[in-house]
Amino acid sequence: MSELIIRDVAEDDIAAITAIYREAVLHGTASFELDPPDETEMLARMTALKDSGFPYIVGVDENNTLLGYAYAGTFRGRPAFRWCVENSVYIDEKAQGQGVGGKLMVELINQCTRLGFRQMVSVIGGGVEHRASIRLHERLGFDHIGIMPATGFKHGKWLDSVFMQLALGEGGDTDPDMDQYPATLYRQKS
Repeated sequence: MSELIIRDVAEDDIAAITAIYREAVLHGTASFELDPPDETEMLARMTALKDSGFPYIVGVDENNTLLGYAYAGTFRGRPAFRWCVENSVYIDEKAQGQGVGGKLMVELINQCTRLGFRQMVSVIGGGVEHRASIRLHERLGFDHIGIMPATGFKHGKWLDSVFMQLALGEGGDTDPDMDQYPATLYRQKS
C-alpha cells in the first residue's frame, strides 16, 4: 500500500463511507444493524458527530481513494459518562490487513486525548469472529473488559459483544479538567 493520508471527514466522503459500512452490515457481524443505512442517513450521522465536536477521520491513498474511516462518539447518554467515548473503525475490504485500521485508531486516540476524554471503549460486535479487530485493539493497549454473550442475533446465529477499554491521558488517576471539551457536553444540554 502507498502512503496513507489521514484527514478529517468531508461530505464528499459519504458515498465511500456508506459503501464500506453497507458491506459490513450486509456481510459482517461487527455492526448489529440489519439494514444498511443510505447516504442521507450516513451523512446525518456524520454531521451530528462533527457538529457535537467528536472526531471523525478518514484514511485515503494518494489518489484520494477512501480506504477506511474512524470516529468517536458518546459511549452512553448519561452525563457522568461524558468523559468516555466509544470508537468505531471500518476498513474497505481491499485495504484490510494493511495497517489502515491501526493508523486511523492511533490518530483517533490522539484526537480524543487532546480533547480531554479520559476513557475510550470499543464494543466489538460478533465477539471472537472479529479476532483482527480484537488484536488491533490489544496492540493499541486496550484491555479486555468483558464479553456479553448472545447479545445480538444476525445471519442466523447469536453473536457476542466484546468490550475493550483504553485509558486516555491521565485516565481515572486525576479529576477531569472542567474547562475541557467533554465537560461542555453536559453544559450544552443543561
